[in-house]
Amino acid sequence: MTSNLVLAALSLTTTFALVSLPATAQEWPQRPARVLVPFTAGGNTDSIARFAADWLTPRLGQNVVVDNRPGAGGSIAAELVARALPDGYTLFMATPAQFAILPAMTKISYDPVRDFAPISIIGTNPFALGVSNTLPVKSLKEFVEYVKARPGEVPYASAGNGAVSHLSMALFLARAGLKMNHIPYKGGSVAVAEVLGGQVPAYFGNLTEIVPQARAGKLRALAVSGDKRSSQMPDVPTVAEQGFPGFQTITWNGLTAPAKTPAAVINKIAGEIALATRDPAFIKRLDSIGVDPLGNSPAEFAKVIDASIKLWAEAVKVSGAKVE
Repeated sequence: MTSNLVLAALSLTTTFALVSLPATAQEWPQRPARVLVPFTAGGNTDSIARFAADWLTPRLGQNVVVDNRPGAGGSIAAELVARALPDGYTLFMATPAQFAILPAMTKISYDPVRDFAPISIIGTNPFALGVSNTLPVKSLKEFVEYVKARPGEVPYASAGNGAVSHLSMALFLARAGLKMNHIPYKGGSVAVAEVLGGQVPAYFGNLTEIVPQARAGKLRALAVSGDKRSSQMPDVPTVAEQGFPGFQTITWNGLTAPAKTPAAVINKIAGEIALATRDPAFIKRLDSIGVDPLGNSPAEFAKVIDASIKLWAEAVKVSGAKVE
C-alpha cells in the first residue's frame, strides 16, 4: 500500500514537472512568440527585430511577431518583458538605451542584469563624427585644434538630451579635454539637417544618418567610433586611430528574455542567431542599415551588458544629461 502511494506521488510529481517546464522537457515553441521592440516601427532596432523574426519563424516552426511598444525611452517595453512569464514566448530587443543609459539617468522599475536573460547580440554599429562643409577642418586632429582654440564657443548638435549622439560627443570631449556648446534637437534627422545647412558645425550621428550625406559630399565624416573602420566608409579612420586609443562607443541590438527563462530556450535562440549572423543574405540586410553582424553567446552578451553599463554611466556623468 505504502509503495503504491509513493509511486502515485512520484507520478504526480513527474506530471507536474512536465507541465510546469514545457520549454525544457517538451518541444519549444508550441505557439507564436513575440519580440517587444522599445521604439516605433521604421528605425534600426525595429528593422533588426524584423530581420530576426523573419529568420526565426521558419526555423522554429512558429510565427515570431514583432510588437512595437515605444515610450519612456524604451522602459515601458523593458518592464513588460521583465514582468512576463519566463516561458520563451516573450522576448525583448534590447539596446544600451534601456540597459545602460536610462538606468544611469533616472530610477527605473526593472534591473537590466537581474531581470533579464541575455540571448545574443544580433548586430552592432558605431557612430560617425560628421561636420559641416563650412567648418575649415578635414581631420579629427584639425577638429580638435579648431575647438581647442575656441573653448565653449563651437556648438554641436545631438538627437536630444541623453541621446547616444549627445553622450558619444560628451565622452569624446571629456577624453580630448575640449569644451563645446551642446544644442539638442528632437531627433537625428533634424540634427543632420542643421549640420547640412551650416547652422551647427558638428554631429556625432548614426552611420545611417552620416554615410549617405558624406557620400553625397554634403558633409565631411572625420571619424567613426568603433574598434575598426566601417565597411561603409573604409577611408574614414576610427577615433582610436587618430590619437585617442581605447575610445569606442557603439550601440548594439540584442535579444533577451525574462530572467529564469529555461536555458534550453535561450540556447536554441542563440544558436539560430549565430547561424543568421553568418548567413550572407542576413548579413546583407544588416549592412543595408549600417549594422555589423555579431551573434555572440549568452555569456558573452552578459559581459557586453556589464561593460556598457560602466561606459554609459561615465558618459552620462560627464555630459550632465538628465531625464526631461
